[in-house]
Amino acid sequence: MTTYEPDVAVVGAGTGGCYAAATIARAGYDVTIAERKTAEEAGHIACGDALKGADAFPEAIPKSQLEPAITNTVVDHGRFEIPQEDAVLDIPVPGELGVIDRLKFGKLLIEGAEDAGVEFHYDTVVNEVHQDADGRVTGLAGRRQGEAVEYDPELVIDAAGALSLLQDKADLSAGTFDTDVNYSQFSSAYREVVEVDEPVEWDDALVFKPTERAAGYLWYFPRTSTEINVGLGFQMTEEPMKLVESLKRDLRDRPEFKGATVKDKLGAALPTRRPYDSAVAPGFIAVGDAAGHVNPTTGGGIAGAAYGGEYAAEAAIGAIEDGDTSEEALWEYNERVMDHFGGRYAGLDIYNIFVGAVGMNNLTGLLASLPAEKLSDALYSGSADIGLPLALRTAVKSFGHWGTVLDLYKTKTQADRLLDHYDDYPDDPEAFEAWQAQRDGLMDVIYATAGAEAKY
Repeated sequence: MTTYEPDVAVVGAGTGGCYAAATIARAGYDVTIAERKTAEEAGHIACGDALKGADAFPEAIPKSQLEPAITNTVVDHGRFEIPQEDAVLDIPVPGELGVIDRLKFGKLLIEGAEDAGVEFHYDTVVNEVHQDADGRVTGLAGRRQGEAVEYDPELVIDAAGALSLLQDKADLSAGTFDTDVNYSQFSSAYREVVEVDEPVEWDDALVFKPTERAAGYLWYFPRTSTEINVGLGFQMTEEPMKLVESLKRDLRDRPEFKGATVKDKLGAALPTRRPYDSAVAPGFIAVGDAAGHVNPTTGGGIAGAAYGGEYAAEAAIGAIEDGDTSEEALWEYNERVMDHFGGRYAGLDIYNIFVGAVGMNNLTGLLASLPAEKLSDALYSGSADIGLPLALRTAVKSFGHWGTVLDLYKTKTQADRLLDHYDDYPDDPEAFEAWQAQRDGLMDVIYATAGAEAKY
């Protein structure tokens, strides 16, 4: 058996893993990424390809290095198709937006990490997590190209994606690390990259459409005017859908896809939940999908993973320099995530809970009545100015959905209270239990207000 002794071992060569590793390597430390895919396959990840927050990335792998993968920069709005109401709703998207070639993007991320000095171990499956008597994560074991290997680092960064195997293998229950994680908080998704003969008319929009059943939607995201990322997903709490058949059925009904050629296909799971309350444990940090760093209403996770990777790396560097990889020493990572995007994503999760309670048909009827700018605020900021006067005006326009309008107004009010609570995220683990108990009390009110079953 071969044993490697980097300062930090990172599992997973996705966005969070590459940014974490590159940041650590640029600080002069030895860091190894263990990636289960081969060198040829690495970077090939199922994704909608829409990149929100394309105006900035952490400096460890600068935006300039990734720009060749950004293939469509004219997208500026979302286009919601609502068949039940025979309506199409255009919603502006705040900030910079791009659509990318995800495989090229993944390869450029890996190239950027290699340039920073990161060592990659491809075809490496990690299947054991080592811990000492106090529960601190001390290393990993697995197989690299069929041969047994071990990693003996100062600290492990879990960037292994949704429903990470590392978290199943480690016992992280003694500390603050979020173990309230189950499949029902995730979505199953499938996507194809399709080439069409003629340019589509909506190449400046991200197109969304509710699925025929279950809490999910279809998407049509134009990489270019003739190359489209098409896909669909559904919440795992729902009865399973036949994803491929459902997508092909919708494609057949769209004349612009007649004679289209499928260039690539891939499926995945992704978090549609709030970020982990705490993503640190002694000797261990989780980032990206492995920590729920995904906008739960849109599925967008690249920007969160990039900055989460940077914050995790900086916490790891400080811990190694101080000779202390305890939960307390790594806690600042949690604070930075919550301050930057974690609290906002937790607020957005309330709208997922609301949708699950009211049903897709009621929701789509309501979407056709709400002002587009309010929907944009709700989808991207976690809050919108949906006061009672607006709710009443919307109710007048949305006959048959009055109860839903009132429930949305009440739920939004509670979501704002939750956002305020995340602004008070504790600055040390000692205050965490009390903060969490107050948050759970707010969630109980939200479940009751929305008429929803508890998600956590």
